[in-house]
Amino acid sequence: MYTEIELDKIDICSEPPAEEPARQYYFMARCQEWAKDFEQKHGRRPTACVTTFGCQMNARDSEKLRGILRDIGYIEAQEEQADFVIYNTCTVRENANTRVYGRIGQLKPRKKKHPHMMIGLCGCMMQEPEVVEKLKKSYSFIDLIFGTHNIYKFAELLAARFEAGRMVIDIWKDTDKIVEDLPNERKYPFKSGINIMFGCNNFCSYCIVPYVRGRERSRKPEAIIREIRRLVADGVTEVMLLGQNVNSYGKTLDAPMSFAELLSEIEKIDGLRRIRFMTSHPKDLSDELIEVMGKSKKICRHLHLPVQSGSTRILDKMNRRYTKEQYLGLVNKLRHAVPGISLTTDIIVGFPGETEADFQETLDVVRKVRYDSAFTFIYSKRTGTPAAVMEEQVPEDVIRDRFDRLLKEVQSIAGEVCALHEGTVQEALIESVSEQDASMVTGRLSNNLLVHFPGGQEMIGSYVKVLLKACKGFYYLGEPAGLPSGQDDGMK
Repeated sequence: MYTEIELDKIDICSEPPAEEPARQYYFMARCQEWAKDFEQKHGRRPTACVTTFGCQMNARDSEKLRGILRDIGYIEAQEEQADFVIYNTCTVRENANTRVYGRIGQLKPRKKKHPHMMIGLCGCMMQEPEVVEKLKKSYSFIDLIFGTHNIYKFAELLAARFEAGRMVIDIWKDTDKIVEDLPNERKYPFKSGINIMFGCNNFCSYCIVPYVRGRERSRKPEAIIREIRRLVADGVTEVMLLGQNVNSYGKTLDAPMSFAELLSEIEKIDGLRRIRFMTSHPKDLSDELIEVMGKSKKICRHLHLPVQSGSTRILDKMNRRYTKEQYLGLVNKLRHAVPGISLTTDIIVGFPGETEADFQETLDVVRKVRYDSAFTFIYSKRTGTPAAVMEEQVPEDVIRDRFDRLLKEVQSIAGEVCALHEGTVQEALIESVSEQDASMVTGRLSNNLLVHFPGGQEMIGSYVKVLLKACKGFYYLGEPAGLPSGQDDGMK
């Protein structure tokens, strides 16, 4: 959501403004003229497809790209028919890069057949210098390349491409700049992600993110509150606050504000019913935040708290800066302050130097915490990270065996934990018609699990009390336990 600006009233014959976001609206107006010329020539509006790889931060960035394209005059289309294909890339794992190269290669013959077609690449993968060099050398048919720090400049870069008629590359190594009030195109009318900060200062030894996303920088709280108020006025009832480590929010502000304080202010917004956030780093999970979560009527009873390993020795090698005992202590505090809270996590198997004893420590954490679900990953080298050059790389067959054992344990415990809710009535936000059965709808509970139950399209976006009849592992089958609930019943 943003302040509506009429692009037709912008004087594109004058010099572009220096200040943001007015500068970007100027270039949107310039691009809009190109879109009108395209429509006159082809008898239709230009089409675009933005494909997102990676995390929810990327998904939010893609909404901004779609919003800018919409205002310029593009309409969405499937990738196979789009005049402009954009890949918003991820580079957490090297095989993610390989996937992107493969997709680009598939576009080459189509671009050759349709010269007006454009290809754009942005996101984390573009922050790697060797990637950009490879693209320049072997994929010269690409039109636009930019990174994570200057996504707000999308319209300006697109205008440069239209005018130059050749590849445009604009990569920034880092930035402290945050540009507010640009358009975006939400996936859901009733819920939205909100970036509250950018970048990461943690430098976990296996992770490339700080190198491609840059240092931490927090948005001003008044800008966040303003955006959420506008979203609520536009029909949003649930927000997901996004950051690489939301628990360290506010440290870069001129007037520091803690994440717990920000949450308390967001909770005061009338019409907002649910607040979610991710990702939380255990080392920054404060007692103040746990207290706010316990008292809140809007913060969902779910926390994603990545543990990565249960071995204090491996956690030290990962540069996670907490111990197994400290992590379990946080879990106990959370369980006490927020009864019934759902905990999910990330776990890496086979980190360099991991022994069977270390792996058993991980299994011990899984058994003690009893996660509702866990994202389990096989360690893979990521060039450019300290872990990639560590000695004692674990053999693949050993990693696979441990991974299989971990997955079996996680799934068994998760099934038991989720089954505890059978027979209870919970409130679900209805998100869609079920993909498997058109006579059913899919709702999300406060604990982030899904429930499928009889319903129709008209229920999407409403809150419904649901009787959870049967647990099916990571989702439930249910039936309505009442009419869609009101907007102020205070339930989570």
